[in-house]
Amino acid sequence: MNENGMFGAKGSGDTSGFGGLVNTVANIGSTERPFGGYFDQVADDLERAYPLFSDAIEKVVVDRGELTLFIKRDRLFDVAKILRDQLKFEMCMGVNGVHYPTESGRELHAVYSLISITRNQRIRLEICVSEKDSHLPSLVEIWAGANWHERETYDMFGIIFDNHPGLTRILMPDDWPGHPQRKDYPLGGIDIEYKGATVPAPSQRRSY
Repeated sequence: MNENGMFGAKGSGDTSGFGGLVNTVANIGSTERPFGGYFDQVADDLERAYPLFSDAIEKVVVDRGELTLFIKRDRLFDVAKILRDQLKFEMCMGVNGVHYPTESGRELHAVYSLISITRNQRIRLEICVSEKDSHLPSLVEIWAGANWHERETYDMFGIIFDNHPGLTRILMPDDWPGHPQRKDYPLGGIDIEYKGATVPAPSQRRSY
């Protein structure tokens, strides 16, 4: 066996499983002003447009040239609406789920990537919830394109988007146990593959 692992990786870069992958998790704290670039302008404009800015934002992180606003769950819908209507972030490019099992009480994260064509700017919204209470307000009413992305994040991570128009599984069968992209999901061991199944329209499937 190649002692350097697959693809010539050495040390902790071995992703083959033979050498034992070691991954260091960095907990990035809030970034201090000035953020740089247009990031200060976005923060200032949002603060002027939303009087509850300081209460809604958990922290602001600038890392690897990207601006991420950590939003409190109960303020998410209001902040998103202001970002669309007043700060002209017209497009939501997708929703991603992340699972951090060691973050007690905030194990599940949902990340929305936003683009303003008008301002030529990009930002991200990140919201943290617990595995025991994994509810978030759906943003489909604000960005219709988030529909299938929220369904996939529900399917893979178990984050429940309240008031979504049809929150059903999108990749796995309705009766599939668990959420396959969580870190604690068991790998392998599937005895029978599902074949020849028919999937009814979301409006005819049970609500989650």
